[in-house]
Amino acid sequence: MYLAAYICLLATLFCSLAGAAIGTAQLWQNKHSELRWLEYAQAAGSFFMLAASAILMYALVVSDFSVDYVANYTDKALDLFYRCTAFWGGHEGSLLFWALMVSVCGTAFLFTRTYRTLSAETRSWFLVFFLSVMAFFGLLLSTWSNPFLQTLPAPADGYGLNPLLQNPGMIFHPPLLFLGYGGFIIPGCLALAQAMSPQKDSMHWLDVARPFTLTGWLFLTAGIVLGGWWAYMELGWGGYWAWDPVENASLLPWLIGTAALHTGIVETRRGKLHRVNIFLMSLTTVSAFFATYLVRGDVVNSVHAFGGNGTGPYLLVFVLAFLLVISIISFTAKDENARELEGLESREGFIVMTVWLLMAIGLVILLATLWPVISKLWTARPMGLDQHFYNRVCLPLFTVLLALLLACPWLKWQGGLREWRKLLIVLASFCGALIVFWRAGITQALPLMSASLSSALIVSMALLLVEKSTWSWRPSLMACIVHMSVALVALGISFSGPYKQEVEVELARGGVVQVGPYSVTLANLYEGRGPTFDFIEAELQLSKDGDMVGTVSAQRRLYDKFQRSAFSEAVTHPSLGNEFYATLLGVNGTKAVLRMSSNPLVNWLWIGGALMSLAPFMALGRKRRPTEKSSRQERTEG
Repeated sequence: MYLAAYICLLATLFCSLAGAAIGTAQLWQNKHSELRWLEYAQAAGSFFMLAASAILMYALVVSDFSVDYVANYTDKALDLFYRCTAFWGGHEGSLLFWALMVSVCGTAFLFTRTYRTLSAETRSWFLVFFLSVMAFFGLLLSTWSNPFLQTLPAPADGYGLNPLLQNPGMIFHPPLLFLGYGGFIIPGCLALAQAMSPQKDSMHWLDVARPFTLTGWLFLTAGIVLGGWWAYMELGWGGYWAWDPVENASLLPWLIGTAALHTGIVETRRGKLHRVNIFLMSLTTVSAFFATYLVRGDVVNSVHAFGGNGTGPYLLVFVLAFLLVISIISFTAKDENARELEGLESREGFIVMTVWLLMAIGLVILLATLWPVISKLWTARPMGLDQHFYNRVCLPLFTVLLALLLACPWLKWQGGLREWRKLLIVLASFCGALIVFWRAGITQALPLMSASLSSALIVSMALLLVEKSTWSWRPSLMACIVHMSVALVALGISFSGPYKQEVEVELARGGVVQVGPYSVTLANLYEGRGPTFDFIEAELQLSKDGDMVGTVSAQRRLYDKFQRSAFSEAVTHPSLGNEFYATLLGVNGTKAVLRMSSNPLVNWLWIGGALMSLAPFMALGRKRRPTEKSSRQERTEG
């Protein structure tokens, strides 16, 4: 059976290579008679990828430990649910899952009505690019990352799944990221295809690929937000973003994809930035593979990375080759209707500044992540950059981004103010928030500015939402809600980081300590046994202003299969204001060693992130463009 699975991987490689070769030969000869064979190759490759994935899932479900991957990431005591999610718990399985998501997105696109509206040449180019990507996946999976290697005789039990991965956040976080990567491959390949095709299509690639672009962005957003929530709830250090290389790797495609969405608005509404759109959308796909290179290529050290698998050099070659191709195609793409951009004081100018800012943040994160590698050029002891560097450099840039988002809707496309009265209301709300936060004790410059801008941005989006014109075009409505969500996330970050109050103490039974607004009493400390682990549990009673508000219990666990490390199970007392957070670090005699904190407004980060992930769904239906009359009026009035 596992030989059949490996043959399926080889068949995917063969079908993809054959389809890409046939398509290239046909395009070279300016023929399209074999287009159906390219579509057959894509469908066949997807079928074989699905069959291989089904076999791996079966091996996980039945706990067949003769398969090395199953033995490395599961054991007999693991629940069925977590055995299934171990599919993407390791290097080989996660790569197979990503390839499966890409093939599913590609096959789904073949069955869309808009795909059939494209010219034969555009469809051929698309399949050549897409099948080349699938061929690379097939090569990786059938050589250096084969998930079906076996050891016979099979071990009696597996090594188990890392306890950190036995959490709802890690169940959904990786699949959502891979769905996001897979969704962005469709517009990336389609942009390149339409740029290479001299035939004019009835629909622009931005419109054809819009459902995949939006779903790719929303899944990627949801994956990043869930990853932050997992880090906050499971790792026990009290934060949600440590600027770890793997965290940065997922943020880079999101930043580039977000920039591409904004340049897409300029091209859709104003017919400009054609080449920039092609480059940014295809660069999003490249950055997803580069993120994989960072995670799996032994480039940087990270607690999340999969090292020592041998795929690093091949991923780097693929990324560089792909980057060269998209650069050449984007630079040479023809745009007969190209026009100059308006000045920086226009809405176009503010959108372009937003794009440049997003790309600048991405470049800073990229260079800082690779700094241990770069610094090897002049020192034998390279040093990485800690989160303080990222916070000092990136957070001010994000704050400027809030200011741009706040003002942009009130500018005309050709320059000047569109609704000066409403802009005055927004500016007044910013000044009012600044005063209120200052009087409330928010005196640090950056949190004060970002919190005030976030409040004003919420007011700005609320004013937009009451306009009838916003409700007449669903993408505009989606943009308002997304930007309001960004404001909620920024508000949560502004307070939860700089104004977190944290203590690390030893408490005996009955001991009391003040943590922010909470008075914490250690009510009990005892040992116990779970299904696969021993634990020590600290029961904490919380009171505020003399009133009991709840009881929480933090644990320290020692798993049977992971005796070398103890794992902390953090606990929270949720609140939309100050949330209580506690981690049991250990025991010193009869005293519990606890790290506890009060995190103000941290839950607004998750609320904003969830809303940001859901908002694109409202724009997935058929797109209603502005009428010709209103479109002409917009171009003349801005």
